[in-house]
Amino acid sequence: MNLFACKPPGPGRPKDLEKRAAILDAAKQMFPRLGFEGTSMDAIAAAAGVSKLTVYSHFRDKETLFVEAIRQKCEEQLPPEFFEPSVRGPVRKTLLVIARGFFGLIISEESIGLMRMLMADACKGSSRLPQLFWEAGPKRSNETLEHLLASATETGQLDVPDPHRAAGQFFCLIKGEYHMRRLIGCGEPITAAETERHIESVVDMFLRAYAPRAVS
Repeated sequence: MNLFACKPPGPGRPKDLEKRAAILDAAKQMFPRLGFEGTSMDAIAAAAGVSKLTVYSHFRDKETLFVEAIRQKCEEQLPPEFFEPSVRGPVRKTLLVIARGFFGLIISEESIGLMRMLMADACKGSSRLPQLFWEAGPKRSNETLEHLLASATETGQLDVPDPHRAAGQFFCLIKGEYHMRRLIGCGEPITAAETERHIESVVDMFLRAYAPRAVS
């Protein structure tokens, strides 16, 4: 018998990853639709096709699952490689890629539903959910873009005195009027052509505002 033969993978490892993914998929669909209070761990377990014990083996409580669902949803639309200028080429191209991913994220049905839920929750004044959402989603995106803008300034592609403030400005400009209209259920769906015009105009305006200063 060959004692050095390769052993098969340990039992349950791929299944554990599949179950975790199923739990997160269920959470990403249910939290925006049913709200935090209206979504139980039992319901998530049932939707994911796993036991409640399995859910708790991956996520210690509902808040932890909520945070991870937000983080993963953001990374699906805005993966870390989007913010790598060396991979994506010129800074304009990089910003366009980020802008398209971000706009697609914020106008999705899941994101609109989640924002409405958080706004309603914030009116109660007692929940930690808005802060948890901010730290798991928007804050992480802002910080990642901030690093990109600082790097582009160091290499002379941009002149951004305050990358933190500029990152917030960029994302707010991309949201534009349409995000607010979607949020309150007003107006017709935006077309792909209009989306691209909006994104390109914002990116070009941003680049003009932070173009490198001419040396006198």
